[in-house]
Amino acid sequence: MNGEKRVVIASWVGCLIIILVFVGYLPRCVWCQDDADDDAPRNNKRPRISPLFSNLISQRFNKSIRIYKASIQRTLHYCTEDVEKDINGAFNFKGKDEFFRNCQVKFIDLSNRLCTAAELRAYFTSFIKKVDDDTKSISQAHFLEPNRNCNLTSWTGGCEAGWASAVNPDQKYEFNETNPRKMPFRTTDSQPCCEGFFCPQGLTCMIPCPLGAYCPVAKLNRQSGFCDPYHYQQPAGKPNHTCGAADMWGPVQMGSDIFCQPGYYCPTTVDKIECPKGRFCRMGSVKSKPCFAGSRCEKGTDIPSMKVFGIMLIGLLTAILIVVYNCSDQLMSTRYERQAKSREAAARHVRETAQARERWQAARNMAKKPTGLQGLQQHLSQTFSRKASARHDLKSKIPNPFSTGSRRESDKLTEMLQSMDDSSSNNEDLNLEIGDKNLKKKKIKTKKDLQTKSQIFKYAYGQIEKEKAMQEKNKNITFSGLLSLAKRSGEDIRKRPKIEIAFKELTLTLKGKQKCIMRSVSGKIMPGRISAVMGPSGAGKTTFLSALTGKITGCTMSGMILINGKNESIHSYKKIVGFVPQDDIVHGDLTVEENLRFSARCRLSADLPKQDKVLIIERVIEALGLQGVRDAKVGTVEKRGISGGQKKRVNVGLEMVMEPSLLILDEPTSGLDSSSSSLLLRALRREALEGVNVSMVVHQPSYTLYKMFDDLILLAKGGLTVYHGPVKKVEEYFAGLGITIPDRVNTPDYLIDVLEGITKPEGDVTAQQLPVKWMLHNGYRVPPDMLHLCDQSGNSSPPSASESKNKSYNGEIQRDVPTYNFFTTPDLSGRVTPGVFTQYKYYLERVLRQRTRDGRVQAADYLILLLAGACLGTMAKVTDDTFGATGYQYTVIAVSLLCMIGALRTFSLDKLQYKRESSSGMKSLSYFLSKDTMDHINTFMKPLVYLCLFYFFNYPRSSFGSNYIVLVCLVYCVTGIAYTLAISLEFSQAQLWSVLLPVVLTLIANQNNKSAASVITPFVFPKWALEAFIIANAKEYNGVWLMTRCAALKHYDYDIHNSNRCLWLLVATGVGTRIIAFICLLTRQR
Repeated sequence: MNGEKRVVIASWVGCLIIILVFVGYLPRCVWCQDDADDDAPRNNKRPRISPLFSNLISQRFNKSIRIYKASIQRTLHYCTEDVEKDINGAFNFKGKDEFFRNCQVKFIDLSNRLCTAAELRAYFTSFIKKVDDDTKSISQAHFLEPNRNCNLTSWTGGCEAGWASAVNPDQKYEFNETNPRKMPFRTTDSQPCCEGFFCPQGLTCMIPCPLGAYCPVAKLNRQSGFCDPYHYQQPAGKPNHTCGAADMWGPVQMGSDIFCQPGYYCPTTVDKIECPKGRFCRMGSVKSKPCFAGSRCEKGTDIPSMKVFGIMLIGLLTAILIVVYNCSDQLMSTRYERQAKSREAAARHVRETAQARERWQAARNMAKKPTGLQGLQQHLSQTFSRKASARHDLKSKIPNPFSTGSRRESDKLTEMLQSMDDSSSNNEDLNLEIGDKNLKKKKIKTKKDLQTKSQIFKYAYGQIEKEKAMQEKNKNITFSGLLSLAKRSGEDIRKRPKIEIAFKELTLTLKGKQKCIMRSVSGKIMPGRISAVMGPSGAGKTTFLSALTGKITGCTMSGMILINGKNESIHSYKKIVGFVPQDDIVHGDLTVEENLRFSARCRLSADLPKQDKVLIIERVIEALGLQGVRDAKVGTVEKRGISGGQKKRVNVGLEMVMEPSLLILDEPTSGLDSSSSSLLLRALRREALEGVNVSMVVHQPSYTLYKMFDDLILLAKGGLTVYHGPVKKVEEYFAGLGITIPDRVNTPDYLIDVLEGITKPEGDVTAQQLPVKWMLHNGYRVPPDMLHLCDQSGNSSPPSASESKNKSYNGEIQRDVPTYNFFTTPDLSGRVTPGVFTQYKYYLERVLRQRTRDGRVQAADYLILLLAGACLGTMAKVTDDTFGATGYQYTVIAVSLLCMIGALRTFSLDKLQYKRESSSGMKSLSYFLSKDTMDHINTFMKPLVYLCLFYFFNYPRSSFGSNYIVLVCLVYCVTGIAYTLAISLEFSQAQLWSVLLPVVLTLIANQNNKSAASVITPFVFPKWALEAFIIANAKEYNGVWLMTRCAALKHYDYDIHNSNRCLWLLVATGVGTRIIAFICLLTRQR
């Protein structure tokens, strides 16, 4: 067995030796003959190298190149993503090695004329050192460093450009030796290089031209003295020296002599074919590429004309944007018309049912009256009898008094009224429909059965009609009476938690100025009552209510505020506390109903059924008299909407729909006429009947409105209390001080004139003594600086000095006004509102509706992007030496600037609305995520719109997809930066920064390493975007472009492996800036 193995091994070794000997003998002994000349004399045969040998020479050269694979990866790592792939792209001559065979005709010793590994290293090392040296001119860069064969003492004909020499005879050398000092001597048999090769000046060997090059033998141009198509001259004093082949392969900016010309493609390094019609061929192409549909490609086209295609795109996209611009509101209007029809049908049904019930009850009451109309009662009872036979007999005798149509309709109405009479104790009888044939079979629906909008509206309007009827019967009902009546009628009344606020010696001082804006205010506001806060300008009315709700800032506070008798923060109850600001802070691009519905959905209890939420909204709309404008947009300063008075009522309704337990209003009647004010007060009175603690600042109310309040808090200038008690006892208290209200004079107007000093009060009391009188009347402490006012009063004795010292309010510890803290402030409201994801859905729906109505602004943004893409694509032509860097710089500036300015509107335009919503307990995270989610549409669409024109007008070598990915990451990054600017700065300042940042940072990104600004260059987003763009383009430059790629990336200091890194940096910057923006959002609201 072992003997057989030895025989097999010996056979394989023998075969290998024979092959090696045969291959080594091939350069001298292998010939091929034409079949036609088989009998010709030996000396007339044309010698040609065999395909086998050409492949061996090609593989031998590629092997010598691959020896430097590790060195290439180490030295040229920044421009070679895959060394093996790049080498194959430049020197894989499989099937394209005809020029090797052609050269063998000229040189039998071809293998001895090819550059060894050491000579290749000498060429590329010396060349790479000079390729980025700005101090070297192009002519200087052509010369290589002195070497063993070409130096000051040895300069043979092979050292000239386009010429090469053979290895000296009988010299032993190693082809794969990499040490330049051991390169072979080449000083004999100097000849012009073959076509398909280039012979650098300063080297005496030949190097195959890379794929994508065209290297024919040069011809002397006797007029210029150059060897065309190259730019070298014959050496002087050597008449026998002729033009050879190519002399240099380098970056295109140093010379494009060997590059395949634009409009042609070179399948091999010795063939050049004109590009056919319908196809295009860029410089250095190996094959032609088909033109896009709609583009124009004549014969010899290098870059297809995409302008016609771009113009068609402009027309199409412009038409789409015009449609969006003009029809954005129509989509919402159509939907609202359908909802309005459904709502009107439900309201009409409820009204008809209520009218029918009223007529039926009137008939029953008439029949039961002890009058002489017994015959009528008998006829009515017979008419509405449940016995079909009796009803049939009496139909012909007594006409139906409730008939409004034909006899059949009269029967249906009678049948319905009988059913209503039988189920009069049932709360859902309003769901019966007039004329329903299956009336007897229909079951009464419960709340859980209400699914459709029509059913929900019927339920809501039915409840409102019953409440109106109850209100007519019990006009002076109290809150406890309302609850007992509701229990008797079977209504499920949700009890609101009561909030009572007591405050003792409340004092507010401005930080840094030590100025008191409110002093020693004591009292209590109670649930179920409406308290009016009045006083002259500067009395601190708004400050007082803001302090109670914890919304005041920039002040220190002393004193005590108790919630339901406990020392708790009002922020613990913010989910059931409503605060109506003085300004009408509502969303102008939403309708009245949309504003109210959004507030109700986010702030009411999460487990409250949908039909009850609709009932609450409809009840508020009814109470505030907003039925006629419910589907009208509120409007803004620029766009006219509803009237100012209606907007004021919407402002109040936003808080009423969340069913608060404490409702604070800052001048809700300002700007309203007496009728609207009276309507608002009646709505607030209904809230008070349900146990709501209502307090409001009022300016000069009419006498009728004044009498609708339960309590009055009258403040003097400086935040001092003059009176705090029931409205009914105001005149009695001031009469005890000697101040009598004249007849036919409004009480609050007269008292405010007294406090202003316009009217001098009767008696010995002055306006300055009134606050002290109130303190002494209730036994409150008097501030030390007001004790002299006590001395002027003869009715009350001032406190002693020791007592005043012990009770001095200046001894109170000054503390900041407590603010809401998510981690330390407990939730004591007892209401569970929708969570983050549910509110996110509500916010997303609202933002989508706003963006749809704002379609004109969005269309204008896209139109500007279209024009920018067309203009920049036309002006910034892609050049192969810079890989389109100029066009990409313009792109980064334009897209960053336009997208940042557009993203500013996301958070800049509704800061006040957000502050109001967040202070009421709505989720800031839901708000932020919904805005960002909706902006993702722009993140993906704006790069697409821009590239549709820029790409086809500029047409870089990189693909549309790679450019699109970079632009998406760039837009995502700049959008996050815009969020931070919009939230942390004013809108005008944010706009300025949005213009400056892209321009300045792009200029910094293009600074060289010698500049001082280069320190921050690696950390700016335009640098990452530009690097990603240029790398994506550089990857498409292969073969003859390999040296150009390395030179360009070295010039820009980019790394071809950093493409994904740059994209991730852009995305990470977008995420990081969004986190910073959200933190700013949380801190700014405080």
